[in-house]
Amino acid sequence: MSGERGGLLSAGGILSLTVGVAQVIFGFLVVLIGLNVPLWLPSLPNFGDPFSILKQYPVIAIIIGACLMLVGLVAILGGRAAIKRSSFGLALAGAICALPSGTPGVLAVIFVSLAKGEFGQDS
Repeated sequence: MSGERGGLLSAGGILSLTVGVAQVIFGFLVVLIGLNVPLWLPSLPNFGDPFSILKQYPVIAIIIGACLMLVGLVAILGGRAAIKRSSFGLALAGAICALPSGTPGVLAVIFVSLAKGEFGQDS
């Protein structure tokens, strides 16, 4: 099966890449909120500012945002490895780092795991 090129691995890689980019962007926004950079953020009626907890604890917000950006970076690198079929370990690590996103992360892990044979000799 190592000679066949199926769509599961590509789908898992694309899901990891997409989720990773979203995680990096969201983590960057959380860091900006922690640094108290003025951003246009919506306020919800009857709920007030949904980001007020992040503004009250800026150090925690910066740590959470940095961790989210790091996890997103691993997901991006893993998605790239899955698409290039270069390293099963990195592709699986990237898919696992996509797990906090919910369903797309679960699908990425399933697709990469099922397509392990497409990596050839290094898996």
